[in-house]
Amino acid sequence: MARNVKPELLVELDLNSPVFLSNWETLELDEQQKVYATFQKITQLTWNQIYRDKGLKWEKIHSIPAPKGIDALYSFRVSKSIRGIGFREDHFLRVLLIEPDHDAAYGKK
Repeated sequence: MARNVKPELLVELDLNSPVFLSNWETLELDEQQKVYATFQKITQLTWNQIYRDKGLKWEKIHSIPAPKGIDALYSFRVSKSIRGIGFREDHFLRVLLIEPDHDAAYGKK
């Protein structure tokens, strides 16, 4: 007898962080389009696919402490020059900010 296996949910995005929105508004149109394309890609993936995707380079950030109530912060590639910072909550990726300066995304300014 076959067992019912729940399909993995696709990742949903939360882009409501005021810092993210502020960063978004400062981007040039071509960069906004690259960010949008990456976010479209993310919403077509499951969390297991996100973790393995070589283009996104999902990485735990050790140099910045996570806010209270959050296990860890992670960075991911949004474009060649932009990294995103966020965390996982259930099937959501809560994007806190996007950072055009790669080193600044890790707190290394």
